[in-house]
Amino acid sequence: MRQLRPDVYEVGAIDWDRRLFDELIPLPDGTSYNAYLIKGSEKIALLDTVDPTKTDVLVGNLVSAGIDHLDYIVAHHGEQDHSGSIPDVLTIYPDAKVVVNQKCKDLLVSHLHIEEDRFLVITDGQTLSLGNKTLRFMDIPWVHWPETFATYLVEDRILFPCDMFGSHLATSSLFVDDWPTVERAAKRYYAEIMMPFRSYIRKHLARFAGIQIELIAPSHGPVYDKPGLIMDVYADWSSDRVKNEVVLAFVSMHNSTRRMVSHLIEVLMDLGITVRPFNLSRTDIGELAMALVDAATLVLATPTVLVGPHPLAAYAATLANALRPKTRFASIVCSYGWGGKAIEQLQGLMGNLKVELIDPVLVKGLPRDEDYLALDRMAQQILDKHKQAGIVQ
Repeated sequence: MRQLRPDVYEVGAIDWDRRLFDELIPLPDGTSYNAYLIKGSEKIALLDTVDPTKTDVLVGNLVSAGIDHLDYIVAHHGEQDHSGSIPDVLTIYPDAKVVVNQKCKDLLVSHLHIEEDRFLVITDGQTLSLGNKTLRFMDIPWVHWPETFATYLVEDRILFPCDMFGSHLATSSLFVDDWPTVERAAKRYYAEIMMPFRSYIRKHLARFAGIQIELIAPSHGPVYDKPGLIMDVYADWSSDRVKNEVVLAFVSMHNSTRRMVSHLIEVLMDLGITVRPFNLSRTDIGELAMALVDAATLVLATPTVLVGPHPLAAYAATLANALRPKTRFASIVCSYGWGGKAIEQLQGLMGNLKVELIDPVLVKGLPRDEDYLALDRMAQQILDKHKQAGIVQ
């Protein structure tokens, strides 16, 4: 149990060894499942629980804290890494009520089979008194599920925003003590989880600007005792501003695509454009997602497998389509042996991207001089588009 403020504690669990989340998202630095205990003069509340694999840690922390009675369990979000231990906590503390909004209640009934009479349903802006401490609830939907809400501890000016502002980072530090490391972890988290919901994030940031916040205590990663740092980078990441950068995601089987990628990188660099290449056979998808946060242009480069794109290129297109970055432009470089529809299929996989398509380059076999000239034209077209959009002067 670690203290944020008098009678406010972190009682969750650090997962040092977890390396994959949702069987999809790499966790190079582990993660944490933060739960917060608030002792009021009259009532005691637990804000969120932990992943079921760490229930024993949470229960141990509550027992060590001498908690023999719990009045409320605030469930900000129905996903199991936050809610999964609620049934066990309810067994230990049978008088506790699960505080939720209606959408979260519906999810918990479905996902965890919690009985209807165990809930206390609240609405946006409602308060709950613990005696000398007051919880104010704020709906913040789509960060990253529709039911998510936040809690503001009025007297201590602490915001508990659940997943928003989180970072998958296992650390012994309760508060941020290494901002560059936390910022990078938070950007990865934003890119992989929050980026599709940029418009909602902007609205929530505007709402948070209207309250005094001294601490931000997210559900993953350390607590921000300088909340302006994370709020400022979130404002930047969720804005419409892009950088003079090209994300070049590629895979090559017999070096035809690789030769074109190498040439394109050199030409783009000569034109003053930052290039971020990712070999899809080796890259961590989190690194690719992070690069997409800022880049103005995405280029996918692939060989043809049978009649379609390489599966890794198709996966990258599907990932970008799901994350919906603020990228403005996109194009495709493709090689083939005897035919196929790789370009059309990749374009079809990226239908959610609101991008302007730049002419693709399609090559049979190894590239020839005219193919390299086509890549030169692609690079120049990218620069021209960046200039027209005001991204580069």
